[in-house]
Amino acid sequence: MDKPFIITIAQINPKVGDLKGNLDLIRRVRDEAPKHANLIVFPELVITGYPPEDLLLKQSFLDGVDSIIDTLVEESRGRATAMLITAPSWNRENKCLYNAVHLIHQGHILATQTKHDLPNYGIFDEHRYFKSGPLPEPMSFMGLKLGVMICEDMWYPEVADNLKAKGADILIVSNASPYEGHKHDIRYQHARLRATKTGLPLIYVNQFGGQDELVFDGASFMMNETGQVILQCEEFVEEFQDLTLVERRANGSWLIATEDMHPVHSETESMYQAVMLATRDYIHKSGMKDVLIGMSGGIDSALVAAIATDALGSAHVKCVMMPSPYTSEDSIADATDCARKLGVHFETVSIEPMMNALKASMPDLSGLAHENMQSRIRGTILMSMSNQSGAIVLTTGNKSEIAAGYSTLYGDMCGGFNPLKDLYKTQVYNLATWRNSAKPVNALGPEGEIINERILTKAPSAELRPDQKDQDSLPPYDVLDEILMGIIEDDLGIDDLVARGHEPAMVGRVNQLLDRAEYKRRQSAPGPKISPRAFGRDRRYPIVNGYVEKS
Repeated sequence: MDKPFIITIAQINPKVGDLKGNLDLIRRVRDEAPKHANLIVFPELVITGYPPEDLLLKQSFLDGVDSIIDTLVEESRGRATAMLITAPSWNRENKCLYNAVHLIHQGHILATQTKHDLPNYGIFDEHRYFKSGPLPEPMSFMGLKLGVMICEDMWYPEVADNLKAKGADILIVSNASPYEGHKHDIRYQHARLRATKTGLPLIYVNQFGGQDELVFDGASFMMNETGQVILQCEEFVEEFQDLTLVERRANGSWLIATEDMHPVHSETESMYQAVMLATRDYIHKSGMKDVLIGMSGGIDSALVAAIATDALGSAHVKCVMMPSPYTSEDSIADATDCARKLGVHFETVSIEPMMNALKASMPDLSGLAHENMQSRIRGTILMSMSNQSGAIVLTTGNKSEIAAGYSTLYGDMCGGFNPLKDLYKTQVYNLATWRNSAKPVNALGPEGEIINERILTKAPSAELRPDQKDQDSLPPYDVLDEILMGIIEDDLGIDDLVARGHEPAMVGRVNQLLDRAEYKRRQSAPGPKISPRAFGRDRRYPIVNGYVEKS
């Protein structure tokens, strides 16, 4: 390498399936990149978006991907800057599909490497679509040997070790790595192992944005050969960073010039940013603009209203209070206060006339059926408003309630998206308290207190009967959440949780509630994955299940 080599990190937000839109996004990055840049590195499967799922089984889709690659190759003629583009690649000889990265420069694909380590756990299902490629070799470009890896390749030593053995000068990782709590630390840990063992600097490029139940945080970075982070991109935003390999020192290490070091957010702020971005992208990428929220005067609907306003702006949020004879004046006042502070549209629709009409038709309705009828009336009102206006209903159940089945099918579970789906009740309180004291980056809502003290401190209640409290049916949320986290996140059994100090009867009851509610969860709205073990593809249990765990 005779002169400094400049690499541009492209932390962008592709849309799954939007081949033309993603091509335009790549073109914008390419055209706006500094003219002196030698290489632009894009995230994993940038042409298709990630994860494309069974779109990869459509030949017409794969043909469209090939056409985009051909277009990018043709448009690269006469351009000084090369691109690393990752895309599905059909191998006609062995008739299989690879997850491949192409080095494109001046009208040619100079090199192609395929992903070796395919993830097949949690939300990942790459063995369904791709064949594992051989251990890749470095790509030679402008006097450098680029050791290119694709996402999971970095999580194990074989690929990096092979690239080092074959003479790589630098490790470059193209990623579509979803957010979850403490993911930064995990990425740093694996990257540091690869960098320090090989003695090579490592560039980690990740996408950002929401896709169905996944949210990607970006947070791209670079480490030097000692494992020190020397460049850190912002989380949850589009960002382009240039870094320069200035020269090789006598000891073989690189003198590297970088630009910014954005601090990593606190766990609470990252969590809020994740649900805000997931909500924004789910609505906008679906071609929608507006949302409806059923307000109760409680903490869950207040937080969802805040998230929606921050994500979409107050003009695109409508909150509906639907009081019954059991709704307290405080709840009406609290819902009104929250909506006023957010500046959103607010409407009150009493459900009492509909309750009376149903009671007249079904005079024997009582107990739980009478309570659930109220919830289903509210769901019907919201879905009717949704049909009329085209707005998407955001449902407001938290992970604790969804786990325990403390929700009503076709009632409060009605909706197209649930920002709180993977947040336990105790986390909901933490996020609400944090949002009162801070306004997130890129939030469109107001500053200052949004959720008043009474909402934060009053005992949670569904208000479906006189003097009802959640704790009439559930353990205290701090106890419930600790037990649920043990079962869901850590796969602990009843005896394990009893050994941690929980009452055997309480643990058994919570475990039973969790098992019995599986049929409800299968019918629940999608929501962003925040934890390592979200409901859905992360945790797959049968609905009809004869196994009963005993202590």
